[in-house]
Amino acid sequence: MLRSILGFALLAIVALVVLRLAFGLLGFLTGVAFFLLKLALIGLVVYWVLKLIAPSTARRVREMIGGERKREEREE
Repeated sequence: MLRSILGFALLAIVALVVLRLAFGLLGFLTGVAFFLLKLALIGLVVYWVLKLIAPSTARRVREMIGGERKREEREE
């Protein structure tokens, strides 16, 4: 009986450690995902402002990032 109690206690400790690691990793990954989402949103706002102020520069930025499209792709 004492052996069973100690076994369950050890299992509970191991389970708590594993849960703490899992939720810690999940929290870290969630934080990184939100950080990248914020960066993408900032980039989008900067691009929109640039498109309003200087459309030709925004077009060059878009071509630099996405590459030039071929003539066949533009017509589709």
